[in-house]
Order: sequence, then C-alpha cells, then structure tokens
Amino acid sequence: MIQMFNVHKVYPGNRKALSDINLHIKKGEFTFITGPSGAGKTTLIKLIFCAEPATTGQILVNGVNLARLRSSGIPGLRRSIGVVFQDFKLLVSRTAYANVVFALEVTGTRPREIRRKAWQVLKLVGLQNRLDARPLELSGGEQQRIAIARAIVNDPIILLADEPTGNLDAQITQDIMELFRAINQRGTTIVIASHNMSLARQYGTRHIIIEKGRIANPD
Repeated sequence: MIQMFNVHKVYPGNRKALSDINLHIKKGEFTFITGPSGAGKTTLIKLIFCAEPATTGQILVNGVNLARLRSSGIPGLRRSIGVVFQDFKLLVSRTAYANVVFALEVTGTRPREIRRKAWQVLKLVGLQNRLDARPLELSGGEQQRIAIARAIVNDPIILLADEPTGNLDAQITQDIMELFRAINQRGTTIVIASHNMSLARQYGTRHIIIEKGRIANPD
C-alpha cells in the first residue's frame, strides 16, 4: 500500500528532515507516526501525497512509483488519498455542505451523485443537521468533522491526517478518533501523524516513532 525504501529528504541549507526511511504500511492498517515537533512527521505525510518530492530513495503508493509519476498524474493519485490537517483548511465563505461538495465538483462528479455522496458522508460524521452552517459558526470539533467528510467523500483508499486533534480538547479528541476508527473499519488505510503517544497506543494497530528524521523503532 505505502512503501518507502531508503528515503531521504533534505531542504536547502543541507537541513535534513528525513534520513534513511524504510517502511511498509499495509492495506487496512491504522498507523500512527509519532515523535516530537520537528522530528519529520509532517514531511513524511507530505511525501506520501506528493506535496513534496523525496530527495533520494523510492516511494510506492498503491503500486505507483512517485519518482516516476509525471505532474499530470499527480491529481489522479491524490483522488485516491484523503488528507486532513490540524487547521482544517476549510473554505470559510462556504457552508459545511458546500465545502464537501467542492471536493466532488473538482473531480467532475455528476450533480445527482454529488448530492448523494455529500449527504452520505455528512451523516457519517454526524453533521447532517448542520449542512447550512459556515465553518466560523461551528466548533473546532465540528470543523474537523467537515474536513474529514471532505477528505473521504471521494472514497479514498488512504486517509492521511497531520495532527488532526492538535487543537481540540480531550473529549472532542476522543470523538474524532472514534470517527477515524469507524472509517478504518470500512477498509480505509489510515496514517495519522501525531505527538500524542497515548492516542497511538489506544487506537493504532501500528505505531511508528520518528526521532530526528529517523525511524526509532524499525520493524
């Protein structure tokens, strides 16, 4: 599903973000990547969905070698990957429903199918009664639920999340994690980058620790 072989990421100024990363995340796993701030967790997530290229090494996502993927092929790959961010990245001028619909419109989904799928995922995340609310009218937990609905509305095979509960209180964090668990039980491979070790122990079926750009607990 996701494989990395001797992956390195070096930024200008010879700043090493990742060094000699080797991992294999299998289909259906619920994987946590933990480590302190600056360890390389976010960089690893970015490499998986082609937000940035690796400096050296090989990355395979669902059998696709990212180093050989042309720029024209990146949108197609990203349609199979949902991404959730800590700061939600919602369109504040649009309603909850319109934020989810936008993810379908850009992929050319038919109008009737858009309505069906948007309603389906908003019901899944428990926001079927807040369709007309705009992000700033919602709590942080509700905004994250919209972000998750938007990320899964195109039925991705992989869901990536970068510190998805970092700005949420303890109870809302548990609610969001239960939602991720439900999505995983539907067959979606989930990879969460987090500094929260207790969440990794409670929810993850796999736990990868990164320290100073390296995997500290290799298989």
